[in-house]
Amino acid sequence: MRIARFSIDGNVAFGVVEGDASSEGGPVLDIIKGHPFAEFERSGQKIPLSKVRLLPPVLPNKVVAVGRNYAEHAAELGNEVPEAPLTFFKPSTAVIGPGDAIAYPSFSSEVHHEAELAVVIGRMCREVPRERVKDVILGYTCANDVTARDVQEREKQWARAKGFDTSCPLGPWIETELDPADISGGLGILCTVNGQQRQLGRTSDMVRSIEDLIIHITEAMTLLPGDVVLTGTPAGVGPLNVGDEVAVTIEGIGTLTNKVIKRG
Repeated sequence: MRIARFSIDGNVAFGVVEGDASSEGGPVLDIIKGHPFAEFERSGQKIPLSKVRLLPPVLPNKVVAVGRNYAEHAAELGNEVPEAPLTFFKPSTAVIGPGDAIAYPSFSSEVHHEAELAVVIGRMCREVPRERVKDVILGYTCANDVTARDVQEREKQWARAKGFDTSCPLGPWIETELDPADISGGLGILCTVNGQQRQLGRTSDMVRSIEDLIIHITEAMTLLPGDVVLTGTPAGVGPLNVGDEVAVTIEGIGTLTNKVIKRG
């Protein structure tokens, strides 16, 4: 099931995406009663996807990101794979949705794309045992961990480099039918800039699995419904410039597209 968050005529709602581009009339949204973090019903009221504005699929309390979880990416930047997962936060104010603009920060001259699989948490949890990890996950979406690389290299903390406004595009929706086994089996991750391939990898190349990451994070903190875990990026990160269009496509989920603009 694909669950999207959207706005139409000033109203915000969740809906189940039905069909695809090949469907007659294109995909539609069946509006749900309530929200996806509890039992819900489909209303039967359907709206063409083309008539709505897709929003970030969730508004997380926090985004917990994992660095250097792909060995080739760590190597391309001259880093070793850390002995334990390297985690950091992106604030909720960094989150934008599909089609929203990435505003190039005024304090950087080297901004990079980082295509990532994002895990959306479905229930409050802490100290999650391995056999329960699947139970706390609502689903998965695409993410772009946009990074001010020069600032990251210059400052010991990554808060500004990875937490500036608009640095965390998420979308286009949440895919609920995947599970950690699908991720370990390997989903393709592709990043293009202006239609040109930049990153191409598979989730099977992650150093640490979804289960390992959720266990590690929840040893330290409680995750809330709607929180997001970013699982790292494959090799091939590179620069973004004002005017570029960057797209993250993950097999079995969809494509998240954003344009880079000058920060006003």
